[in-house]
Amino acid sequence: MPASQGGGGLLSAASMYQITARGPRGPVETAWEALAWADPSPAGAVDAKEDARGAWRIDAFCETLEEAEECVALIEEAAPELTARIEEIVERDWVTLSLEGLPPVNAGPFVVAGSHALTQSSPGKISVLIEAGPAFGTGHHGTTLGCLLALAEARRYRKPGRVLDLGTGSGVLAIAALKVGAEMASGTDIDRDSVFVARENAKKNHVSRFFVHHVAGANNPAIRQAGPYDTVFANILMKPLIGLAGEIEQLSAPGATIILSGLLHHQAAPVRAAYEGHNLLFQKRIKRDGWSTLVFRKKG
Repeated sequence: MPASQGGGGLLSAASMYQITARGPRGPVETAWEALAWADPSPAGAVDAKEDARGAWRIDAFCETLEEAEECVALIEEAAPELTARIEEIVERDWVTLSLEGLPPVNAGPFVVAGSHALTQSSPGKISVLIEAGPAFGTGHHGTTLGCLLALAEARRYRKPGRVLDLGTGSGVLAIAALKVGAEMASGTDIDRDSVFVARENAKKNHVSRFFVHHVAGANNPAIRQAGPYDTVFANILMKPLIGLAGEIEQLSAPGATIILSGLLHHQAAPVRAAYEGHNLLFQKRIKRDGWSTLVFRKKG
C-alpha cells in the first residue's frame, strides 16, 4: 500500500504534483524510506513498486510545487543515482485517473473492484466494492493483496470473529472480513477524510458493525473496549508496526490471526523479530509486487 501519514492517506482532488524517479530497486527503496520517514514529509503519499523486470519506480504526490521540489531534493540526496521529475496534474482527481478502468483484483475468494468492473466479476466470488477515489486501499497494491490472501487462508481454519484494522484507509480489509462473517470490525486512521471514506465504503458494501475511529494506532478507549480481537490487520509502515507489537499482542484474543503489511521485503525481518519477541507465532510470509505480508498467530 502506498505510504502516507499513517497508511490511509488522502490528497485533494484539484491540483496535484506527481514526482517520479526510476532506477534499480536498492536506490528506489532508499528514496522511499527517506520520503516515508521524513518528519514532516513533503509528500502526501509515496509509493514504490516494480515498473518492469529489474526496474523500479518511486512515485510521490504533493499539493504544492514547493513540496514537490522538496521531494525531489530528498530523493536525489538519499539516492544520487536517481533523477526525479515533477509533473503537474490539474483539475482532475489523480487517484481516480490512476484507477479508472483497472480490472477487478482477484485475491483467493475475493474480487475487489469499482462498480465499473464488478458487473464483469467472476460468479461465486465475494465482491468488495471500492470505487476509484482518494483513499488508498483498492486491492491493486501488493500490500492490500497480500492481506486479502492472508485473510482468505486464515478463514479456512478460524472465523474472523472480532476484527481490528489499524490504518484502515478505504476500509477494504475490514469490509472483506465482514463479508466473510466477521462479528464486527473496529478501524482506525489518522486521516479524518479516510475515516469518512471507509464509512461510506461500508455503506456501499451493505455491511454493518464497522466502527471507524479517527485516531493513531489503537490509542482509543472504544478500540480497547471492543477487544479482544480474533483478527488484526495492520497495513502501515515498519516503524509503527514495531512500536505497536506489544499493543497488538494485548488486544488479540488467544488463537488470533495477526496480519501485518506495508513492508518492503528487507523490512520484514525486524518486524518479525519484534512480534516473535511478544510471543506471537510466525505463520507465513506472502510476497507480492516487491512487498511482504507477515502472518502471526497468538498462542492459545
